[in-house]
Formats: sequence, C-alpha cells, structure tokens
Amino acid sequence: MIYNRQLLSSATNLYKLTHQFSRLSRAHSFVSPPPFTQKLTFLAPPPRFPSTPRLCNGSNPVGMRIMRCYCHDSGGSKEWTEEIEYLDESGGVIFKGKGVRSVEPGVDDHVMVGEVKKPFVNALAVAKIVEVVKRWKWGPELETQLDKLQFVPNMTHIAQALKVVAGDVDACLSLFRWAKRQAWYVPSDDCYVMLFDGLNQKRDFEGIQLLFDEMVGDSNDGVSLFAACNRVIRYLAKAEKLEVAFCCFKKILDAGCKVDTETYNSLITLFLNKGLPYKAFEMYESMEAAGCSLDGSTYELMIPNLAKSGRLGAAFELFQGMKGRGFRPGLNVFASLVDSMGKAGRLDSAMKVYMEMRGYGYKPPPTMYVSLIESYVKSGKLETALRLWDEMRMAGFRPNFGLYTLVIESHAKSGKLDIAMSMFLDMEKAGFLPTPSTYACLLEMHAASGQIDPAMKLYNSMTNAGLRPGLSTYTVLLTLLANKKLVDVAAKVLLEMKAMGYSVDVTASDVLMVYIKEGSVDLALRWLRFMGSSGIRTNNFIIRQLFESCMKSGLYESAKPLLETYVNSAAKVDLILYTSILANLVRCQEEKNERHLMSILSATKHKAHSFMCGLFTGPEQRGQPVLSFVREFFQGIDYELEEGAAKYFVNVLLNYLVLMGQINRARCVWKVAYENKLFPKAIVFDQHIAWSLDVRNLSVGAALIAVVHTLHRFRKRMLYYGIVPRRIKLVTGATLKIVIAQMLSSVESPFEVSKVVLRASGDSVMEWFKKPIVQQFLLNEIPSRADILMHKLNILFPSSAPELRSLSPPKPLIAGRAM
Repeated sequence: MIYNRQLLSSATNLYKLTHQFSRLSRAHSFVSPPPFTQKLTFLAPPPRFPSTPRLCNGSNPVGMRIMRCYCHDSGGSKEWTEEIEYLDESGGVIFKGKGVRSVEPGVDDHVMVGEVKKPFVNALAVAKIVEVVKRWKWGPELETQLDKLQFVPNMTHIAQALKVVAGDVDACLSLFRWAKRQAWYVPSDDCYVMLFDGLNQKRDFEGIQLLFDEMVGDSNDGVSLFAACNRVIRYLAKAEKLEVAFCCFKKILDAGCKVDTETYNSLITLFLNKGLPYKAFEMYESMEAAGCSLDGSTYELMIPNLAKSGRLGAAFELFQGMKGRGFRPGLNVFASLVDSMGKAGRLDSAMKVYMEMRGYGYKPPPTMYVSLIESYVKSGKLETALRLWDEMRMAGFRPNFGLYTLVIESHAKSGKLDIAMSMFLDMEKAGFLPTPSTYACLLEMHAASGQIDPAMKLYNSMTNAGLRPGLSTYTVLLTLLANKKLVDVAAKVLLEMKAMGYSVDVTASDVLMVYIKEGSVDLALRWLRFMGSSGIRTNNFIIRQLFESCMKSGLYESAKPLLETYVNSAAKVDLILYTSILANLVRCQEEKNERHLMSILSATKHKAHSFMCGLFTGPEQRGQPVLSFVREFFQGIDYELEEGAAKYFVNVLLNYLVLMGQINRARCVWKVAYENKLFPKAIVFDQHIAWSLDVRNLSVGAALIAVVHTLHRFRKRMLYYGIVPRRIKLVTGATLKIVIAQMLSSVESPFEVSKVVLRASGDSVMEWFKKPIVQQFLLNEIPSRADILMHKLNILFPSSAPELRSLSPPKPLIAGRAM
C-alpha cells in the first residue's frame, strides 16, 4: 500500500474539512444511490503521519492518509481503503473508522451510515414521486425530474403514486410510461386497473384501447393481468362499444387470460341491447365451454331475452338448468316465458309455466294476465280466455282499455255478438270510452249478420257521445247501407261524413261501385245524380263501369251522357270499348235502339268509327279501293299493345258486315287480318298430306267468311299449281260445326261431318272445285241473301263475341231450290 502524508497548515483548515464532511454525511443520509459503475481508489497514508482526505478535483490538500474522489473518473482504478483516520494539527488521531462510499442518485436504494445500510421509507419515496408528478404533469421535463430522483423506485411506489394522482389521467399515464422504460419495471395489474378507471371516467375509449394493446403485450410475458383485462371489457361493453369490446375479448382469450362471469354478463347484455340475441347465446356457450361459473344473474339475463327473440327451446332448457342448479327463478323469468310461449301459440306450455309460477308462491302481475288472455283470444280459445278474465277480476285487477277492446272485438268477429255487446256495456260502465275501431268492429259484424238496426244504434250512440267516427267506421256503415239499398240513409250519413272534414269522393265511389256490381243500375244512376248535386266527383273507371252496365241493361239513353262525360274528362275510348258498343249494335233488333247506338258510336270519337263510316261509302268518296282502305286502317294498330283488342274487333266487325250483306268487304277485312297475323294458326299447309282451317276461335260471321275465303285459296292452289293434298280439314268445334256444314251442303260439298271437324279427301275436293257453281259460290257471284247464308244471324247467334255463341240447333239456311 502506498502512503502519502500531508500536514495541515492550521487548525482552521482541519475544522473546515471535518465540518464539510459532516454536512456531506448528513446530506447522504436522505438519498439511496445504487453502486457506482466505476470503483474509486483511495491512497493509504504512511503509518507515522495522520492524514485527512484530499479531493481530487483540484481542491486544496488537507492532511489525510487517503485520497477520496466523489465524482466519476475514467482514468485509473479507484478503490476504497478499509479504514480512515482523521488527524489534528499535531498528527493525533481525531476519528478512526470505515470509509463511507458516497451514493449516486437514481442508482442506490439505500444510504450507508457507517457500516449500516439505511433503506428509504416508502411513504417518503411516494411523496417525492407525487410531488414531482404534480409539479411537472407530463412531457420531457417530467421525465428529466423523475430521472434525477435520488433513489430507485419500484412498482409499489408507482402504484401508490397513481392512487394519489388518480384524478389527473394525463399525469398518471406519463408516470406509468416513464416507469415502463425503466429496468426495474414489472407489469402490475393494479396499475393498469387504476389507469383504466381514470380513462373510463374521462370517457377516453380510444385511450383505453391503446393502453389495452400495450397491456396485451405485457401479458405475453407470463404476467397475470386478470382484473385489468376484465375491467377493460366491462367498460367498453357499458359504453356500447360493441366491435371494440368483442375484439378485446378475443385478444384476451388468445392471450390465455381468464374471463370472469361479470364480464361475460356485460358482453351478453351488450349483444342483447344491440338486438343480437343469437350472438349473445354464442357468448353464453363460450362462457359455458370456458368452464366459467354461471350465476343467477346470467340466467335472469339470458332466459327473458332468448324467449323474446323466439328461441323458446333454448330459453326453456336454460330455465330447467337454472332450477336444476338450485337457483330460484325470478318473476321476470316466468313472465317472459309465459308471454313468449303464449305469443308463439304454445299455450299448453305457457299454462304449465304459469301454474309452476303459482307453485313458487308468486302472484301473477296484471301484465301476465293480459298476455295470457291475449294469447288465448288470438288462438280462438275464448272460453279459456273468459276463465282467465274472471280470475283476473277476482284477483282485484281491472282490465285495461286494450284488453277490453281485444276481447270485445274477438267475440264480435267470432259471431258471439251477445257476449261482445255485454262486455261493451261493461266497458262503458267501467269508464272506458270505446274507440272508433271497436265501434267499427261491432258495426261490421252486425252488418255481416244483416242487423242494420243495431248498427245504426251504435252509430248514433257514437255520435251522441261526441266521438268522431273514423274513416273505417263510415266505410263499413255506408257499405252496409249500400248493400241494404238504403240510398237516402246512405246519402245522409255521407253528408255527415263530409261535414266531419273527411274526403268523401273515394267512399262515395265505393258505394256507387257496390250498386254497379249488384246490377242495380237504377240505384247507381240515382246515387250518381246525388253525387253530382253534392259536388262529389268520381273517377273515370267507375264512369266506364256504369256505362257498360247501362249498355248491358239496354239503357242507351242514360249511357250516352255517361260516355260524353267520360270522353270530355280527357279519358280515351279504347278499341275494346268501341267494339263492345258495336257488338250491342250487332245484337240490336229495334230501329230506335239502333239510332241510339249509332249516336253512341259517334260520341266515342274513336278512329275505328271513322273507319266504319269510310268502309260503307263508295270508292269515289274514299278515294281508294276497299282493300287498300282496310290495310291502311290495320297498319295504324299497335299489335304489341292491342292484339287482343284487334282480334275482338275483327270478329265483331265481320259479324256486322255479314249481317249487312257486305260479303266482299268482309272478305277484305279477313284477308288483311290474316296478313297482319292476327290469326296465324288458322290456316295450315302440311305439304301434300293435309291442309286445314281452324275457326274455333272465331265468331260466326268471321268463321263463315274465313271458310269461304280459305276454300277459294285452296281451289286456286290445287287447280293452278296442281297440288292435291291427301285430305282437307275444317276444324270448327261443336258450336260452328252445323252452321258451316249447312252452308257447304247448299253447294253439294264432299265434306263429312264428325264431332268437331269437317273433313274430305283431296281428290273429292278437287272434283268439287271444278264445278262452276262452286266457282261462283267462292267468288261471291251468287246474290247474297240473308236467308241463304246467314238466315238472320242476329236471331240464331245473338252474341258476337267468339266465346259466347248460341248452342241451340240452327234453322235451315236454304229454303226452296238448292244452289
């Protein structure tokens, strides 16, 4: 050992040195530095001289045997001496003892007093941390001050400090994140819980999510953070952060953290509140699979929601499991099961649960009575519903307004009007004022049973009570009056309805439609006149329906004003309506009615009427031949929209032309109609095997013209081109068979009559076509007489529509000589 001896120059220097050392020792007693990273070297004094320490930083030397250094020095090795002696001026020993190594702030967790280590008190350490945090709050300055702490904190200090500054979330987070960067940091469940509590109070859910992600990283180190993980999910679930809460739930499951029952309950509640009962049940299954203990609150939560969502099987299974584990079901569980099973129609199970509830000593609440009665009423079991009704009344509960209404209406709709009226009177005595819907129901059922007097009494009672009848009530009552054909009473009620402020146009039109459908044309016209005098309008559809009813009834004088009203209201007469008027003209047999019908046809202002007028004029007036004129009219028809109407028009027009003796014009119409493919399947050429004509879908006049015109085509094809088929068929159907057969028999045709077909061989028809009389017949050179070809077609076949033909046997067409 090397000794170095220095003498003190004066007693004053010795006093200053010892005083400075004592102050240094007292100062170091309040800090706890960790060991130095470098060792300090002390020089031992010679044995014959006392020594005092000398600072190595350039201070004046004093007498000591060693040299101590209180700072870091990168040069040389520095060690402590085992013993230090303090000398006076004469070299005598003042103090002798072990050397005290100075402590470094933030490294040591204690101080040395002599040879004794003095640890820091936790309360003082926590107070110092709290003081720094409250002063600097956050940021780099806070971290700098925390780094200068003259002791080494631990997680206990941090947790206690977080409790003190819990009100300042930002300061807590700053302290916690500083602690995480220290080497002594250990993940703490308590610290995370306090931080999550603060963030939740601040409603900073994004901060909760970020801190949760950090916590998941800490949990991967094998540290249990059970309380904090569950606390996060509960907070997010209560805040209805569905996606975030479920994501955090999945993360802690993946991290192997256990989820407690309260957390499962909060998630289940969240899913149920969000309308996801199936997801809630999946959560329950996960809870059960995880072996988490179920408590009564879970059962009380799951069963009602499963029942309300329609999963009655799962709800009832949980109900049985709840009883099996010794839990007592609450009244809410029983009420939800009874209500849901009743609404689902499982009335037997609902009644069983109801009786079991009574066995537990629960008193049924009024809502349960109401639910059961409603369920039995809606299922049609009115007797059981009445028994529960009486039981509820005996229990002291008063039926509410809705229950009265339901029971009254159900009994009324089931035809039990006596019970319904009895309850209706009880309802009034109980102080409930029936609604217009109740009145409407009773009115409707009395109307259905034909009881007009009770219905009117109910209506008068309703108005006398100051109630404003609803639109449905007026509609039902007016429909009843219309069905009873009480026009005057219906008019009075309609005017009262109008005075109430309702729009009566639609209702009045409905009444008018009732008269039209029943065929009461006179009452319909009377009601229409009343509507006009009262300023009530109807729509064009009903006007057209009434017009068609007048036409069917032969009231042509009343029909024409209706048609004029229809046309003047910007409604367009279509081809079907015009054709129906023409059909009436075809069937008409009185000259007076014919004039009315002709004026009605003129009032339609339809282009078909102009065509009809031009068809019966001469070529000089038309300025073109008949065939060209007909083709021009049919080219103006939109066959995509009016194909059916065009077929109907052709059938009726050909009937009319045949009756008028206009055979040539009729053949032109048929030819153009066939060219425009209105009857594409009428004529079929099957090479040399069979030729056929199908007239089953034609009217009588159209069928006759089609036969004559088509046989003329067959004759030209056979004689001019030499093509002779094996057979020729005329498919007539049962209705037209006799008429066509008699027409052809007048010229000795070879066609044989079967059930629905006239057929002949090709060779026989070929020979028949060679006769001059047949040629004249097919070319219309024979004078056309009504008693020869048609024989008053309007008498034999009064209907011109193809589907309505007379089934009576025809009269002979040929009288006298055969052609």
